Amino acid sequence: MKIGFIGLGNVGGKLAGSLVRNGHDVTVRDLDPDLVAGFVARGARAAASPREMAEQVDILITCLPSPAATAAVAEGPDGFIPALRPGQTWLEMSTTDHAEVLRLGALVEAKGAMILECPVSGGCHRADTGNIAIFAGGRRAAFEHALPVLTVMGRRILHTGELGSASKLKVVTNYLCTVHLVALAEALTTCKVAGMDMNTAYEAIRISSGNSFVHETESQVILNGSRDINFTMDLVIKDVGLFDQLARDLNVPLELSPLVLNIFKDSAARYGPRELSPNIIRRYEEPCGVKVLGVGFPDQMTDDEPEAPGYEVVARRG
Repeated sequence: MKIGFIGLGNVGGKLAGSLVRNGHDVTVRDLDPDLVAGFVARGARAAASPREMAEQVDILITCLPSPAATAAVAEGPDGFIPALRPGQTWLEMSTTDHAEVLRLGALVEAKGAMILECPVSGGCHRADTGNIAIFAGGRRAAFEHALPVLTVMGRRILHTGELGSASKLKVVTNYLCTVHLVALAEALTTCKVAGMDMNTAYEAIRISSGNSFVHETESQVILNGSRDINFTMDLVIKDVGLFDQLARDLNVPLELSPLVLNIFKDSAARYGPRELSPNIIRRYEEPCGVKVLGVGFPDQMTDDEPEAPGYEVVARRG
């Protein structure tokens, strides 16, 4: 099976890397020629355009930073949708707007091809080892067809239902992650100002009811000082904005979401949109005149779970 991959950034490059590392026939494309060259050196081929890629592969994967970027490669000049044929499958692995997935999905299915939205969750360090979680929304037949490829890129694969469902769940989980990050920034700064040992504070939170996946990952790079989780404030604003709009469209009475979104918008204005997202803690450090640091924490997260074949996670039904 020939696989095409468009978007070799922080997440996409690691997902594509799992495919290459495990011996798959992969063709790649990215706006950064250096990223493409790196993959070619590892055995991949390069495509001159999204359309050319679609003419060569059986499964085409995109992992891009915004709905607009996805639309550009899908239906722009030299886009891949016009070149799709029956039997092909498009896996959209970006964090995107569910309505946009539905719009593009109709165009894909009109060509006789299949579409599956497959956003990922768990951090770049898990994407790097093929252990990340993948949500997959779309027809069951498309899911079963793509599952052997998905289990190479991810460990836990959940079929979320119809097309659009995975994008909704992805922005929900990213919203929750962001709430946890802001709460941790406030909590860690308070511990620092209170004179607590930060390594002890980290462990107290980790072994308690206050623990979370975000604490076990992002708190570590905060306490190291690198604040590098391979995610930036503009991407947080995009993701939480998608959640916020989804909830508003459904007339959900929001309270936390607008607050968190405004915190990040203000921080992006202060520190720059490409500031690393864990540096939201600067909002609390700087007025207090402190730097929240520990000892012996990593500058980036690495996955200590051995790489293993992925599997389908089945939701409980009673």
